[in-house]
Amino acid sequence: MVSGEGRVYLRSPVRADREEFTGLMRASEEFHSPWATAPTDHERFAAYIADSRRADFEALLLCRRSDDAILGFFNLSQIVRRRLQSAYLGYAVGLPFAGQGYMREGIELVLAHAFKTLELHRIEANIQPGNAASLALAAGAGFRREGFSPRYLKIGGRWRDHERWAILVEDWRARTRPEDPKLGSEVR
Repeated sequence: MVSGEGRVYLRSPVRADREEFTGLMRASEEFHSPWATAPTDHERFAAYIADSRRADFEALLLCRRSDDAILGFFNLSQIVRRRLQSAYLGYAVGLPFAGQGYMREGIELVLAHAFKTLELHRIEANIQPGNAASLALAAGAGFRREGFSPRYLKIGGRWRDHERWAILVEDWRARTRPEDPKLGSEVR
C-alpha cells in the first residue's frame, strides 16, 4: 500500500476487486470515451491482474481512506530499468468521483512512489489534446509538455493524436520537500 495523510491511498488490485472495479469502469465508460479504456468485464479484469504481476507494469488502485471505495486507478507501464529508469503513466477516475480532487491527491502519491520507492528517473504521460482535465492534472503535478505525436495510440478502435508530457525526478524534487509527510509514501 502507498499512503500519505490525505483522503486517499494507493494499493495493488486483487481478484476480490473484480466486481467493484469493473462496475465502476462500466458506469464510467461514456465518461472515459474517447480518452481511455479500462477493464469492464471479468476477462479484461483478469488480464489486468495478470499484467499487474509483471516487472514492467505496476497497477495502483486509488482508494478513499474513509470507506476504502475504489475511486479510479493509476498504471505505471513499460517500466524500463538500467539506463532509462522510466515508465509511462496512465490513469482514470470513476465518474462518480470526478472533479473532487481525488486524482490530484493520488498523482502526488504515485509520483512519490515512482521516484522514491521504484527509483525511476522519468515518468511520461501521453494525453489527447482535447482532454482538458487530464492535461490540467499532469500540468498541476509538475509535468511539462514535450511534444505532439500524431496518431500515437489506438483507443476505442481509432488512432488518436497525443501530447507527450513528462516529469523528471529532479523536477519532482524541486517542487516537493521530502520531509513533507503529505508527499511522502509509506509502503507496506
